[in-house]
Amino acid sequence: MDEAPIDFEHGLFGRLRRDAADAWALYTHHPFLKALALGTLPLDGFRRFLVQDYLYLIQYARGYALGAYKSESLEDVRAASKIMAAILDVEMPLHIAYCAEWGLTEEEMAAAPEDMRMVAYTRFFLERGMAGDKLDLDVALAPCIAGYAEVAQWMLANPNTILQGNPYAAWIEAYAGREYRAAAGQAIAGLDALGQRRGAEARYPSLLKTFRTATLLEADFWGIGWPP
Repeated sequence: MDEAPIDFEHGLFGRLRRDAADAWALYTHHPFLKALALGTLPLDGFRRFLVQDYLYLIQYARGYALGAYKSESLEDVRAASKIMAAILDVEMPLHIAYCAEWGLTEEEMAAAPEDMRMVAYTRFFLERGMAGDKLDLDVALAPCIAGYAEVAQWMLANPNTILQGNPYAAWIEAYAGREYRAAAGQAIAGLDALGQRRGAEARYPSLLKTFRTATLLEADFWGIGWPP
């Protein structure tokens, strides 16, 4: 990587990450990820993960649609709309094309049953957005976008990671890429700014509970691709 690492330590996100350090470690150092970095993850497990990740992206886009609805300014509505469009028009087609390399068609993935671990996480962040405000929703979504960037950054910095001949190298490099890193950095900065506007300090215990739960649900999501 030719850019400086993303700063995950400061602002509202950094505080949440520190105060949920036990859950964050389970998420960002899951055995699934260590096996990805070494190229030892069973291929069938990764295919299961890819199918559920396709179904996840649909709910993830709904999350940002809800974020637009929950926004109080036109600027925030536009920002949420842009992210939703990027998920549907950029990330989803890229995911479908990548899955095709693994022998998975979109029709097959769309027809697959939802894994309950995927259901638990996606319905959790949608519920937080419905019951709360945009800050509640964005805190519930934060472990996803920031966590994947941190995981990829950690993998590339780890001398034990193997890229040459690793069937998962393209996945690692995609989340370590410039475009994804920029999106993660913007999300972290946006969460901090939103928190300042929406009284995050007074609401911090509730926000931390949401963040910790979302992080643990993300850790469970890796388990979809991990041998039982």
